[in-house]
Amino acid sequence: MATPLASEPALLVLLTLRLRSFASAAVVADASGVPVGEVSRLLGEFAAADLVKYREGKLTGWLLTGAGRAEGQRLLADELAAAPDHVGVTVRSCYQDFLARNQEMLELCTAWQLKGGASSQVINDHTDADYDRGVLADLRRLDTDILPVVEGLAGVLARFGSYGRRFGHALTMVEGGDPDFFTKPLIDSYHTVWFELHEHLLASLGIERSSEAAP
Repeated sequence: MATPLASEPALLVLLTLRLRSFASAAVVADASGVPVGEVSRLLGEFAAADLVKYREGKLTGWLLTGAGRAEGQRLLADELAAAPDHVGVTVRSCYQDFLARNQEMLELCTAWQLKGGASSQVINDHTDADYDRGVLADLRRLDTDILPVVEGLAGVLARFGSYGRRFGHALTMVEGGDPDFFTKPLIDSYHTVWFELHEHLLASLGIERSSEAAP
């Protein structure tokens, strides 16, 4: 089996800021696998080139500029163009498999947050154990379906390697009694990881979310 392609540190740092929107150097290092010293050096270079900027205040951290997003997209396109043909074929195939399951994931998130029909929906307060078990059973089936997708991606590009573990952790937390790990933002909930994987695929293939075609 071929070794997954390892991305350049500059690409990984810019991609991580795109996926996280806003992050400290330490968070970028943890998410990208690039040593924090290298991350800090690259961020300094990127800031000088107006590719990133540092925001201070109540929350502090780094974010991409428009030029930084464009540069990150260029690096991703160049990486895929230079890779062996099977890499691009696999990423495009996995994207289609992901997209075919995306609507189901959105519907499961809605079902986890709201109960009832379209005209009588109420907040799910998670006191109905039978209802929650039913939604979780559907999530487990979806997780089984998405696992080959993330394994396929990780098999050709190392930067996709964390998604299987992260999905597994979120599912374990929800099944262990923490409902936040299904849909809550700002933590590594199942939906957070799903949304990030979606954006990662779009970025890798140069597709804008607003122009994405339905499967």
